[in-house]
Amino acid sequence: MTALLAILRRDLRLALRHGADTLVVVLFFVLTVSLFPFGVGPEPQVLARIASGVIWVTALLASLLSLERLFQTDYEDGSLDLLLLAPTGLEGTVLAKCLAHWLTTGVPLIVATPLLALFLGLPADGVGFLLLAMLLGTPTLTLVGAIGAALVLGARRGGVLISLLVLPLYVPVLIFGVAASDAAVGGFPVHPHLMVLGGFLLAALVLAPWASAAALRQAAE
Repeated sequence: MTALLAILRRDLRLALRHGADTLVVVLFFVLTVSLFPFGVGPEPQVLARIASGVIWVTALLASLLSLERLFQTDYEDGSLDLLLLAPTGLEGTVLAKCLAHWLTTGVPLIVATPLLALFLGLPADGVGFLLLAMLLGTPTLTLVGAIGAALVLGARRGGVLISLLVLPLYVPVLIFGVAASDAAVGGFPVHPHLMVLGGFLLAALVLAPWASAAALRQAAE
């Protein structure tokens, strides 16, 4: 546990030193959402209807921007070889790195979400459940994205390949994340959608570190 905390602190320090990466993700998120009223028109009813979908799709795309650097730096400077030899196990290391990635990318997106939701006119009933859905969904995006980042490690144009690999896997999270907010606004039960998102998160916590670790071992050979 001490070693995993050390890896988490190390990745958080590196993220703070390269704060521009996090800033780019947040700015992309905010600016892209802000462009939709110009594209679809300023009608409040239309914007409120598409608000949760716009925010989820944009958050999904924003999270892709930073996935390539999840393991790339360790691969380039040789740290990956040391992580492979660490007594903690590579699966635990992957989990710690995913947590650091979510804290530096997913959490800022969640923090920016309420203002963007109100900007698009999403009813107050849907904002709280939208945040709760993102709190369950964004860690899943990071864990699933880690598999793609590990699979394309060392490949040319890795960012494009990651998108092609993980976007189809993001679709279920997107569907139930949007459905949770829409159900709250429409007066329908929300808990089934949140429970499905929680199930996705639990499955990703079990499977993603194992799959990512296997891909990292293959890349290091």
